[in-house]
Amino acid sequence: MGIITNILLLSISIFLVSKMMSSIHLKSFWTAVVVAIVYSIADILLFWLLVIISMPLIIISFGLFVFILNAFLLWLTDQLLDDFEIESFGATIVASFIITVINLVLGWIFLPGV
Repeated sequence: MGIITNILLLSISIFLVSKMMSSIHLKSFWTAVVVAIVYSIADILLFWLLVIISMPLIIISFGLFVFILNAFLLWLTDQLLDDFEIESFGATIVASFIITVINLVLGWIFLPGV
């Protein structure tokens, strides 16, 4: 149940960001669900490796470089899916930050104590 809930909350976050930012295009809410699934798979498979490789940058930036890693995974998801488009890497960084914040707030609301 936790994985499904997390993917649903991430889908909502991605969908909301696509409505807030004109540089992000989604075909439908179901596209946001697919984006969340692909992003989650990329996160599971690649994030740990990216963290290990970029550990010095993460330490120097006091952890802020993790947002760049999340943006890279979002960009990678954009490249893999036709119905999801982000116009620039700058927009990807901003979207990644906003998605993280919205997802965090939704998690606090719908998954208290987790």
